[in-house]
Amino acid sequence: MKLSPSILNADLSDLLRAVERIADLADYIHFDVMDGHFVPNLTFGPLLVNSLREKLWLPFDIHLMIDRPAFYAPYFQVRPEDVITFHVEALDHPDEAISAIRKLGCRVGISLRPRTPLFLIFPYLDQVDWVLVMCVEPGFGGQKFMPEALDRIRALKKEIGGREVLVAVDGGIGPENVRQVVEAGADVVVAGVAIFGAPDPREAALRLWKAAGHPRN
Repeated sequence: MKLSPSILNADLSDLLRAVERIADLADYIHFDVMDGHFVPNLTFGPLLVNSLREKLWLPFDIHLMIDRPAFYAPYFQVRPEDVITFHVEALDHPDEAISAIRKLGCRVGISLRPRTPLFLIFPYLDQVDWVLVMCVEPGFGGQKFMPEALDRIRALKKEIGGREVLVAVDGGIGPENVRQVVEAGADVVVAGVAIFGAPDPREAALRLWKAAGHPRN
């Protein structure tokens, strides 16, 4: 398992310090970029992400919940180990979004809403490095995990087969269900409220690792 803490629920007034406190327990840092159109919420964009990119060594996991991923992706400053994920339901065609992200020199991810048929992303599995399975409706943190997502993870892993494509899972994941998610086939676990919504985010991250069966010191 790899862990990607989501900053959506972190203390944005002291964001760098909040991330640095748990950085040694994370493999990525997850950014939920929302435009107020694709999802009914508005968060942050390239200015915030790029300002942190200069100060953090961890790979960035940038989730574009926006209508025009092909247009906005080039505004993000990325490194080869970073990943930018777009939604198959976005207005830009998936081929256009994949091309725009690939030109940046980073990894490409594709995602879909919980009720979007999984087969819609199958034609793109040979073109991406990462698939993000949403276990809640995208737009807000703190939602309840949809257990039917476990079957989607298993089906996706079967379809991926021998491809070098990571499966990331996001939405409602905490100590009570993280092991099920990992056993279903998740390579990367995204967690926001379970970590940054806790009184002690560092202790919460350690608890999540232990619950997953991969304790870290």
